[in-house]
Parts: sequence; structure tokens; C-alpha cells
Amino acid sequence: MTNPILIEQRGPIEILSLNRPDKLNTMNEDMIFALQDYFRGLQKRLDVRVVLFRAEGRAFCAGLDIGAWKDDGSLGKVQHVWRTQRAIATVMQLMRQCPQPIIALGQGAACGGGFSLLLASDVRFGAPSLKMNAAYIKIGLGGCDMGSSYFLPRMVGSSIAAELILTGRFIHAKRAAQYGLISEVVEEKELLATGLALAEEMLDTAPMGLRLSKDALNRNIDAQSFEAALAIEDRQQVMLSMTDDSREAARAFFAKRKPDYKDR
Repeated sequence: MTNPILIEQRGPIEILSLNRPDKLNTMNEDMIFALQDYFRGLQKRLDVRVVLFRAEGRAFCAGLDIGAWKDDGSLGKVQHVWRTQRAIATVMQLMRQCPQPIIALGQGAACGGGFSLLLASDVRFGAPSLKMNAAYIKIGLGGCDMGSSYFLPRMVGSSIAAELILTGRFIHAKRAAQYGLISEVVEEKELLATGLALAEEMLDTAPMGLRLSKDALNRNIDAQSFEAALAIEDRQQVMLSMTDDSREAARAFFAKRKPDYKDR
């Protein structure tokens, strides 16, 4: 049986690939629970500093594989649907909670849950073929699902978020880049190299500084006030200034060399 996800480690960078190309990487139970296990496991894996999130084949993820979530009748219809809903939403939660930055590389269709996987990543690059939509509303459900109503207004503003959520229409790579939904449009054959180049830049930072920067970004996007955001930043900076890596960064700066970080 084919593994629904593939993992490749390149030193402190790990490449996570969705691996159901014949099904356009649609989400079945095996894939979702494998993603849960992977992102949950990252909490304790300090050897992994950056994750590249990509997909095999011509689509990033075309959404839910509706026929692959079998209902054996043991839970009742409502409980079965609730289990499916929470299983997928948990993946997005774990992506935001893991300390490693996630760089997503998208091509082709990213629909419904696939769109949300991109939204839950920290940085997104897209091939010209990338097209994304909040497809949930197209199947008789609401357009607010799997984090779309949280992520989209914060990324593109309320007007474009409402346009996408209330219609389910596609936003293509060029327009997505114009509104900052993806960082850059990159030819598909260059996606991996582009992601790796950004990951290498992130590796030039102190490990704990990188982890806590993701944490502060997560928290301060919902900060109650400017003062509350400053409070998180101030405490973080004081703590990081006490690390061995901070002192090593200062020595390296004055010696005009690259720091040798030890994550201490």
C-alpha cells in the first residue's frame, strides 16, 4: 500500500510530500492521520528546523476524498461527520502549533481542505498553475471551514475574503501573489529550489530565535493591543539575549564570520 505522505530529510530541513497523485492528493483517512502524527511529532523534534510542504503530481490537494471516509454505522451519522471534520481541522491546528516554520509549495488545484493546508503554512510559493478555492460552499456547506474564515481576512482583507468564501470561486496564482496570499509565483520546476533557498536563509538564524519568532507571529496576529504585542516581544527578546547562541551571534558579527549555533 502506497504511503499517503513521504518524508525526506536534508539535514535540519525536512520535505513533506502528499503522495496520492492519482487521486489529486485528495484527503483520505490514512493521509489525514499520517499528517496528524507527523505535525504532532514535530513538537519534540528539535533536529528539524524548517519544513517544506509539497505534493506529488499535478495538484497540491483537490480537497476531501469523500468516498474514502467509510461510515460503518457504529457512530451514527452526526458523530461520523464530526469525527471527519475534527480529524482534518486538527491537522491545521497542529501546523500552527509546531515550532518549525512551514514553507508550502503549491501547484495545480488546492481546493477546500487543500486550500486550508496552504493557508495554515507560514510561507507559500505557487506555480503558475496554482488555483485555490474555499470549495466547501460548492457542496452545500458553508464557505467558512478548516480555518478559512480565520486565515483569509487576516491575509487578504475582508472584501476579498468575503468574495472567495461566499462564492467558492478560484483565485489563481497571479492574483494571489498580488494580494500577498502567496509570496511569489515560481515556475513549477523551480518550486523546490525556491523553498530550499528560503529554508537555508532561515537556518542562518539562531534555532530558538526562529522557533519563538513563529510563536510570536502566531500570538500577535490576535494581540488585544499594541502593548500586548510588545509585551510578548519584550519578554522573548530578554530571554533570547541570555542564550549562548545570542553571545555567539555577537562574536560572529564582530569577527565577520557565520555563527556556529548550538541551540543553547
